[in-house]
Amino acid sequence: MKLLLKTLFIISILHFNSLNGQNTIPINTDNWQINAKSYVLESFKGKDAIYLVGGIMKLKDRTFLNGTIEFDIYLKNATAYPGVYFRLINDIHGEQWYIRPHQSGNPDANQAAPIINGITPWQLCVGEKYSFKYNYKYDDWTHVKIMVKDDKAQVFLDYSEQPNLSWNLFNTSKSGEIVLRGGNRDGMYIANVSVDNSTPNLVNFKPIERKAISGLISKWAISNPFKESILNDKELLNKQLNSTKWLGSIEVEEGTAANISRKVQIKDRAVNTVFAKIEIDSNKDQQKLFHFGYSERVVLLLNGQLIYKGSNKFRSRDYRYLGTIGLYDAAYLNLKKGSNTLIMAVAEDFGGWLVTGKFDDSSGLKIK
Repeated sequence: MKLLLKTLFIISILHFNSLNGQNTIPINTDNWQINAKSYVLESFKGKDAIYLVGGIMKLKDRTFLNGTIEFDIYLKNATAYPGVYFRLINDIHGEQWYIRPHQSGNPDANQAAPIINGITPWQLCVGEKYSFKYNYKYDDWTHVKIMVKDDKAQVFLDYSEQPNLSWNLFNTSKSGEIVLRGGNRDGMYIANVSVDNSTPNLVNFKPIERKAISGLISKWAISNPFKESILNDKELLNKQLNSTKWLGSIEVEEGTAANISRKVQIKDRAVNTVFAKIEIDSNKDQQKLFHFGYSERVVLLLNGQLIYKGSNKFRSRDYRYLGTIGLYDAAYLNLKKGSNTLIMAVAEDFGGWLVTGKFDDSSGLKIK
C-alpha cells in the first residue's frame, strides 16, 4: 500500500509538472518568428535563452485575449526598452508594457501604454498611473508576470505577491498576437517564456486615478494628413486649407489631450501633419488668452492668419526634455464678433500625436 501511494504521488507530481510545462514555450524558430538585427540561442546563467539585439520575437500560430504572460529577462544598465506587446493586431494596434533599465529607481522606470495606429503615446501616459519606481538588478534574472483580464491588466516583478502596477487597458478587448522585444542595439537575454490563456483572477486591482485638467476643449475636428513641409510655404498652406478633407472628431483622453492617432495613421513619415480645428463663436470683438499643448510641432492659424509656431518634441528644449503633453504654451487670440476658426497644424515624429487646449476665461464664447 505504501508503495502504491508513493507511486501515485510521484505520478501526480509528474502530471502537474507536465501540465505546468505546457505553458512554457521553447525559444526556437518553430515557435517564434524572430526579426532582429542579430540573435543567438544559447544557455545563459542556467537558462535556455535568446540573446536578442535590435529586434522582436513574435509568437507563432497563437493569439491572446485574457491570461498570463511570464518571462525572465537579464537586464543591462543601458538605454533600452525591452518588454512585451499583447493583443497586437497588424503590428499597429494593441497594448504593451516595457522596461526602461536606464531609469532604475526613477518614477518612469517602466511604462504601460497602448499602441494606436502604430504610435505609442507615452508622452500622454505620464505619471504613476502608468509606471512605477523599481530598482533593477543587472547581475541576475528579472522575472516579469503580466495578468490580463478583459479591460484590465497587472504586472508583477520578481515573484511579488502584490501587483507593482494595475491599469485599465486603452483599447477595445480583442484577441491579438504576443511579441517580446529586446534592447534595441543593446542586446538582452530572454528566457522561460510562458503563456497561460485561462482567465486569471486579478489581485488587489486598484489602478491609480489621474486628475483631469478642468475646462479643456473636449473635441477637435481632424483633417486628412499632409506633408509638414507645406507649413513653410504660405501659398501651399492656403491650398492645403482649401482642399482639406475633415475626417471627423477626436475627444480628450486621460483628462489631458486628444489623440490624433485614433483617427489618422502615418504611412509615410513625410506625411505626418494634420489640422486640428475648433470654431469659436464670440459675442464681441475681444482678446482671449488660449493655453494649449501639442506633440511634436505646431503652427497656429486664427481665421487663416499665422499667429504661432513652436516645437515640443523630445529633447527640443534641453537634453532631458521628454516632450510630454500639457498646457505649456499660450497665445493671445484677437477674436472678432461672430464665428472664428482656430486651427492647430500638428506634426508628429514619435511618442504621441496629441493636441489640447483651454481658455481660462471662456465668458462670451461658444466652442463648436
